[in-house]
Amino acid sequence: MKATKNSEKISLSNTIFIIFILWILYNLILFPKTSINGAVKGLNLWFNVLIPSLFPFFIISEILVSLGFVDFMGDILGPIMKPLFNVSGKGAFPFTMSITSGYPVGTKIVSNMRKKQIISKIESQRLISFSSTSGPLFMIGAVSIGMLNSPQVGPLIVASHYLGAITVGLIFRFYKHNISFKYKDQKHNVFISAKNFLLFKNKNSKNLGTILSNSTKESINSILLIGGFVIFYSVLTEILYESKLFYLILKIFHEIIPFNISTNLLRGIASGIIEITVGCRTIAESNGIPLIQKLTSISFLIGWSGLSIHSQALNFISSTDINQKLYIFSKFLHGIFSGFFCYIIYNLKYKDMAITSFSVENYPWEVFSPANWTKILFSSIQLELIVIISLTIFSIISAIIGYHKNTI
Repeated sequence: MKATKNSEKISLSNTIFIIFILWILYNLILFPKTSINGAVKGLNLWFNVLIPSLFPFFIISEILVSLGFVDFMGDILGPIMKPLFNVSGKGAFPFTMSITSGYPVGTKIVSNMRKKQIISKIESQRLISFSSTSGPLFMIGAVSIGMLNSPQVGPLIVASHYLGAITVGLIFRFYKHNISFKYKDQKHNVFISAKNFLLFKNKNSKNLGTILSNSTKESINSILLIGGFVIFYSVLTEILYESKLFYLILKIFHEIIPFNISTNLLRGIASGIIEITVGCRTIAESNGIPLIQKLTSISFLIGWSGLSIHSQALNFISSTDINQKLYIFSKFLHGIFSGFFCYIIYNLKYKDMAITSFSVENYPWEVFSPANWTKILFSSIQLELIVIISLTIFSIISAIIGYHKNTI
């Protein structure tokens, strides 16, 4: 009986998926120019921004995980991460890499650590709930300056987003809270992990040439996959607009929602649920919407991240035993808390502040520029090196302090 119900459920979902794909195919034929424009937009975003900003993070993070840098950090930063998020100190690596580089780096690193059995299933579920974040490049450069033409609101969006992520992490620390783990002697672990890291003696590592080769191969596959999702959802968004189906759905929702909401704002939120960049820009360029509503909605969308980024993240998660539904739920919570913190901080600090008028500028990635591409690439590499060096210095200082405390 149960098998029949499950097969019916699977059959229904497959049928809906096939109908959806056929609908997309029909609209690709019906609106070829719109489809090409959407594909070009997605391709420009991927090539001009995502490749130079994410590819270095992918390669270097793969190398560091293989070399045992995560184990080295884990033994030192455990006393900080454990009380806050109920995860080992190894969780500091994907979290810091995520908040500096953006989606979907954190998810990829957590999934990679789980595949290599560096962290447990329960720990990876807690960790991925708050280690999937946007980066300052998008929030300040693209949204605050590029879309809103208002650098003043950059810190507000960034603070709201990271506070939302930390809050979700504090909530998920209680996920299966009866299951935890014990730390080994810190002094012993610190020096052994440091020695293994420096001598490439991590249990998962191979020779340096193999590590470099595998890291490059994995990173290329990941960045190509992300490009495919970005182009697909860019085309899908353009088709939804052109086919008028999107506006029909909006009209239905507008009638159902019990409170009054601007049609333009609802259109932006609906777009952002599918693709974050389109949604944020739609809200930014909409007239007649109060500033607080714009910022709160944008903060929610950045926390939620959009179906496009969810697809990228779930592709990495699918190769592990991490619960995908819980991950999606954590991103919904992230969006809610980000919007909440944005509303609170705005009313406390920004309410009476003079904000520059909103006007949408052209995206710097709409046209290829070798200078911009190189600038983003080197900025990404520079930022990653700063993060790694800072983490190493902080780990060494923490180890020295911990060592002196244990010897007193």
